[in-house]
Parts: sequence; structure tokens; C-alpha cells
Amino acid sequence: MAFKLTVNGRSTTVDVSADTPLLWVIRDVLNLKGTKFGCGAGLCGACTVHLGGKAIRSCQTPVAQAVSAPITTLEGLSADGSHPLQQAWMEIDVPQCGYCQAGQIMSAAALLTKYPKPTDADIDREMNGNLCRCGTYLRIREAIHKAAAMGSSAGQTQSASNGAPANGTGR
Repeated sequence: MAFKLTVNGRSTTVDVSADTPLLWVIRDVLNLKGTKFGCGAGLCGACTVHLGGKAIRSCQTPVAQAVSAPITTLEGLSADGSHPLQQAWMEIDVPQCGYCQAGQIMSAAALLTKYPKPTDADIDREMNGNLCRCGTYLRIREAIHKAAAMGSSAGQTQSASNGAPANGTGR
């Protein structure tokens, strides 16, 4: 069945079954590899993307539920890594193995949209459910605070802030 999606500011049509998880459409059909498969049960956060500006677990979201709102993946934050969260992640040297980081960054972007100047409690509450096997939680919190201090675009995606489509690859 054909589904029209808007991913990272670009309109596209995919021909998949209605119950295909959005994760597999993003990774296997659209070839955007930033979004990761973690647990397949929506429990770890590695597959987090934005649907209509809200952080969702793409492994648990059928593509049929994603046609009504724009989808933003890690590649959609910025084409060149200039998003404040991406900059803060690099400056703080957050990743250890890096596997969970795409989901962490996407959840952090949703958090900063909701709380532009988050407290530690806001971060802990909103990031709960994003697992990091390497335990980089303190660096994640520090990077979120740094991105918040960088300015008002920290919670926005490139397509939301300037209308430009974003391309690129994730880890």
C-alpha cells in the first residue's frame, strides 16, 4: 500500500504494508540510518524520532499512523551538524559507544521544545526511558544544558527553523 510521508521536510511516497514499523521504513526504505533499532518494544529509546514535533518510538509506530504529521529523524536536525544539540554533544564528548545517541538527541530536542531552559529534574523526567548502556547520563544532562544555553533553536529541527530539507547520515 502506498503512504505519503513528509520526512525531514521532504515529501515522499513509500509502498509498504500499513503495519510496517516506521523504524523500518526510515532505515530500509528511505535509507536514513541515524535512527537505530534497539529493543523493538519501545523501551530503550534508540529508535526515537519526532512525529508532529513529539518524540515517539518508531519501532512501535505503524507507518499508517505517521501519514498525518511531519517526521523528523536525526538527519533532519541539521544537514551539517550545526544544531545546538549536535554541537553540545560533540563539545561535551557525550558518546561512548554512540549507539543510543541518536535517540537521546531526538528526545533532548523534544525536551528543549517543551522546556527551553530545563532543570535537572525536567531533564531526568523527560529523558527517562532513553537507555544508555555506557552510562553517559551525566554528560547527556550537561550537553542538554549547554544546548539550552546556546539559544532558542536548540529545540527546533532544521526544517522547522528554516524550511530547508536535511540530508545526512547518522552513526
